[in-house]
Amino acid sequence: MPIEILMPALSPTMEEGTLAKWLVKEGDTVKSGDVMAEIETDKATMEFEAVDEGVIGKILIPAGTEGVKVNTAIAVLLIDGESASAAPAPKPAAEATVAVAPASVAAVPVAAAPAPRSEGTRVFVSPLARRIAADKGLDLTAIAGSGPHGRIVRADVETALPKPVTAASVIAAPTAAPATARPATTGMPTGPSTETVLKMYADRKYEVVRLDGMRKTIAARLTEAKQTIPHFYLRRDIKLDALMKFRAELNAQLEARKVKLSVNDFIIKACALALQQVPAANAVWAGDRILKLKPSDVAVAVAIEGGLFTPVLKDADQKSLSALSAEMKDLATRARDRKLAPHEYQGGSFAISNLGMFGIDNFDAVINPPHGGILAVGAGVPKPVVGKDGQITVATIMSVTLSVDHRVIDGALGAQLLQAIVDNLENPLAMLA
Repeated sequence: MPIEILMPALSPTMEEGTLAKWLVKEGDTVKSGDVMAEIETDKATMEFEAVDEGVIGKILIPAGTEGVKVNTAIAVLLIDGESASAAPAPKPAAEATVAVAPASVAAVPVAAAPAPRSEGTRVFVSPLARRIAADKGLDLTAIAGSGPHGRIVRADVETALPKPVTAASVIAAPTAAPATARPATTGMPTGPSTETVLKMYADRKYEVVRLDGMRKTIAARLTEAKQTIPHFYLRRDIKLDALMKFRAELNAQLEARKVKLSVNDFIIKACALALQQVPAANAVWAGDRILKLKPSDVAVAVAIEGGLFTPVLKDADQKSLSALSAEMKDLATRARDRKLAPHEYQGGSFAISNLGMFGIDNFDAVINPPHGGILAVGAGVPKPVVGKDGQITVATIMSVTLSVDHRVIDGALGAQLLQAIVDNLENPLAMLA
């Protein structure tokens, strides 16, 4: 029976996307794992793999089509020598069967999965899903397949757990927390309407810039953040002289390995360690509860054309400065090319936004929910300071502002976190201990 290939959901919040490019054409034979298309979301362009083997019978959605709803049929796959005339009429999105999975992203599980198989029942599973299940030590007979004819596909095994989640693991694993509805923002003032603004500037020359998916998402999330998160701000000046000297020495030693550490690499490390030193501040807001995380997963804002990403460096406290530097360069490069997978820019408990390279002395950053805080970093500049002996000297000073979600972190706790960050940066050698 022909199989409909549907527009997949790349993230829990994705509702539609752009079918940017087909990498196959009608009549092409594909097998499991072959990349078939490129789909643009609000954040990235993702490749998609075939789950089943067969022949592309018909392409229903042409390349370049925008606003394709999730679960809309985009093509028909013929199997077992079927002809294109056997292809069924496209079914409504809610009734169709998913036959495509993202190449590098865990797909969103369906709301109601079929019951697991009983012992002795034949298990239908794609080759890729079988390999992933073997790596994770999963029992395929206990997994309900969401693919065609109940076949187990990549999404099923990537979201399956090798053992049941216990209540004790909820604190350490944010993905185990129940989903919570976003606070409603409808009815709140958002400024004058489009019609009002157009009338206001009717006699002036202007260029209309249409909002793409990324800009719409940024506008919605930041508006929600400022309306619903009770921000408060803590500010400190940090002396960078010891760090700059230490960084120069390290870079001289690492030159043969073609490694060059940036100040931002030290800031990432300092924040990651501070989250371990003040574990109560390593937390996120989960609607009706707070999740205190065990790992230090630090997000770093990366500016790209038309918006920004916040890729997450996981377990940053456990990684060397050179490893953090290499990972950050890779994430930033792929962010600018819009090649990041959702799991690479979602999550984390804390974020860093550094505008120092643009000459900004200080600023206040908006918290990226569900994070508990974000550190806004300014430029390091020479300033007069009063030494311990009362004499005025010149030191390199960097101003930082910690924006904190008061629902998650109280004032004193936020001050402790910021103090730990300051101590780490002013005593950089200790970060290697």
